[in-house]
Amino acid sequence: MLYDVRTYTCQPGKIKKHLALYAEYGFDVQRRHLGEPLAYMQTETGDVNSYVHIWVYEDAADRARKRAALQADPAWVDYLARSAEAGYLVSQRNQLMTPVPFFKPAQ
Repeated sequence: MLYDVRTYTCQPGKIKKHLALYAEYGFDVQRRHLGEPLAYMQTETGDVNSYVHIWVYEDAADRARKRAALQADPAWVDYLARSAEAGYLVSQRNQLMTPVPFFKPAQ
């Protein structure tokens, strides 16, 4: 199992606009290729301009295959262009993580 943990930071005061843009143009197409995320969370305390989402893959090959299909989808390309034009994002941090041996994910 491979967990893709992604943390995004938006410009101050722009997170609601960014998430609305993603909800309208990005979320459905991303789910169509990657499946349902394990989590999609907005920061409540601390850096309130950030959010995290976690996608789960069988392994690195599964991730590569699904992400290649996503990147080739014209609807995703459209979302990326809209997001870049809006300019709400400041940074992105990705971590590929594997569970420790004693962890058994919920089914």
